[in-house]
Amino acid sequence: MTKRYGMVIDQERCIGCDACTVACRLEHDSPQGFIKVFTQTSDTKDVPSGDFPDLKLVWIPKLCNHCENAPCIDSCPEGALVKREDGIVISDKELCTGCKSCIDACPYNVIYFNEKTNIAEKCNLCAHRIDNSLEPFCAICCEGQAIYFGDLNDPHSKVSQIIAKKDTFQLKPELRTNPIIFYSPPKKKRKL
Repeated sequence: MTKRYGMVIDQERCIGCDACTVACRLEHDSPQGFIKVFTQTSDTKDVPSGDFPDLKLVWIPKLCNHCENAPCIDSCPEGALVKREDGIVISDKELCTGCKSCIDACPYNVIYFNEKTNIAEKCNLCAHRIDNSLEPFCAICCEGQAIYFGDLNDPHSKVSQIIAKKDTFQLKPELRTNPIIFYSPPKKKRKL
């Protein structure tokens, strides 16, 4: 059976420390990194969820969702974005002309324009590491051990087990892009 890689980010364990962002910047020699950490309710890091006095900061790391039906791929006139057999969407820097059509097409706002190189860049799920039987660097460096990576087609993999046993969600399911990035929300606070 063909592998189909995916990731589960456990929001109960994520502490918003940005270790994943720093790991990404280091691994890809990128000035910004391809993963950003926000609070659940906004695109900033300081907006809590809930009603006073029951407020909580719920973190949501956002990265390329490596969508099964990726709008960025169809939008690129140069064919610089392709999906590998294992589900990872990668960009070919040699083919990218910097037209930014993929940036406009991405409904998750996770493709970035590199002003120095004049090309669009995105998370490639550390495909070079995966090809060498290593996990993505963000998953390895996560201080809260909140990022799980594995084969979605293997029912015994940690990611498949989490998806089968826990309440998980994908971002913007109404778009039917079918991302391979899943989130496990924090547990509900029990009322006393």
